[in-house]
Amino acid sequence: MTDPFVAEIRIFAGNFAPKGWAQCNGQLLPLSQNTALFSLLGTFYGGDGKSTFALPNLEGSVPIHQGIGPGLSERFLGEAGGSESVTLLTSETPLHTHSLQVSTVGPDDNDPAPDRILTLAQGAGVYNPTLTPTAQLNFQSVAINGSSFPHNNLQPYLVLTFIIAMQGVFPPRG
Repeated sequence: MTDPFVAEIRIFAGNFAPKGWAQCNGQLLPLSQNTALFSLLGTFYGGDGKSTFALPNLEGSVPIHQGIGPGLSERFLGEAGGSESVTLLTSETPLHTHSLQVSTVGPDDNDPAPDRILTLAQGAGVYNPTLTPTAQLNFQSVAINGSSFPHNNLQPYLVLTFIIAMQGVFPPRG
């Protein structure tokens, strides 16, 4: 295998970085001891640019390409985004309805529609047999539901180690 380019990132199936490589875990490095690597990375991934700079942090992240594609937002080198979990707001859910079906026939009375969620007795004050089938229930009949807890937003994944070449051939432009 040929020497890697300085700052080349590879996927490695081990749980360590081989000699001459470092894990892409966002660690700060001294600029004075890694001038070639700093000249390629700069402070895109962190550091003060005077005495330190950071390696990319790909822990728990998916790398994407910089630039802009058709119908996509522009992405910049070193930009991080996304979230591992999300709580949907009412404004983010598609327009939909929740129906409430009621019956005067109980499940033990050979209910022809056993999917009904509520059985009411005549005279209970809610059921009115004179209403047409399209009558509207009070909007408060079906309450808001949910607990506002975030749900997992991760796509299926396989954990591997991203490593970056600390030494090697300086990549020529062009």
